[in-house]
Amino acid sequence: RIFRNEGMDPKHNPEFTSIELYQAYANYAEIMDLVEDMYRSMTLEICKAPVIPYGDNQIDMASPWKRYTMIEAVKMYSGEDYHDWADDAAARAVAKEKHVELPAVKTKGAILVEFFDAFVEENLIQPTFIYDYPVENSPLAKRKPEDPAFTERFEYFINATEFGNAFSELNDPIDQKQRFQKQVEMRAKGDDEAGMMDDDFINALEYGMPPTGGMGIGIDR
Repeated sequence: RIFRNEGMDPKHNPEFTSIELYQAYANYAEIMDLVEDMYRSMTLEICKAPVIPYGDNQIDMASPWKRYTMIEAVKMYSGEDYHDWADDAAARAVAKEKHVELPAVKTKGAILVEFFDAFVEENLIQPTFIYDYPVENSPLAKRKPEDPAFTERFEYFINATEFGNAFSELNDPIDQKQRFQKQVEMRAKGDDEAGMMDDDFINALEYGMPPTGGMGIGIDR
């Protein structure tokens, strides 16, 4: 059971139930496969059929889940390509043109997430993985070696609702401390959902943590 002093909306409650799991020597791609296999087997065991009727939708849990990077999904549903934004200022200009709310910290990556919220999530009816999230809103996820502006993180969506969050765990104490410091700066600039410094966690990482895939599943959803 978890309590987080954050905002409330129809899909988020400050007090909720979560299951977390970690797998040593795994990465986010392996956790993605685990999620898909787990939901498929649970559906067949509990519902005795691969398709779940929910409201006006028929949710197909057995077919291969769709997988898109956040950049791909935003381009698909909004027509905007992150790679066309030359810098933070260009991203802000496009957001204003598209009437997308600007985040507290107005960087390209943070604005990409706002585009996702505005244009993409409501369309994700069938089970879908969205992966490779910007580093700005993924303070505990390992950076992608080929593109350090993004992280090895995914969330999965069913019936236009996020059900879980997972990533390759960040096990570099130096990078983690810098990320925490950035979160503190974001909070000082008005981002109420930014994190805080956790010296005990940094100390634990300095002793050592293997490459690990981790995931949190929102049970209430």
